[in-house]
Amino acid sequence: MERKDVFSWVKEVYGTEPDYPWNDWNAVLRHKGNNKWYGVVLEISEKKLGLTGEGIVDVINVKCDPVLIGSLREQSGFFPAYHMNKENWISILLDGSVPEDVIKNLINMSYELTRF
Repeated sequence: MERKDVFSWVKEVYGTEPDYPWNDWNAVLRHKGNNKWYGVVLEISEKKLGLTGEGIVDVINVKCDPVLIGSLREQSGFFPAYHMNKENWISILLDGSVPEDVIKNLINMSYELTRF
């Protein structure tokens, strides 16, 4: 799943559009009613994730049940949340390494956890 697929899916499911508060390629996904973030799509260097490459990759940070975070981080494509609370948020690589249905389920969990 790529960033454009995420944006298309959240528009269809939640009616939200990406917000670009930093006037760059990084985008926040917010609830319409309360403006709380349920996701943030960031482009970051592979090195900041502890990867060996020199490139730039897209990740989505989502809020997650802390019980799941430990086991998710042991799987390919998951990392401690970049620039977020690592106990409650997780970064997911948007390069196809994580199945689309898993990403959608985690976005949905984040949406529900940030509703109020």
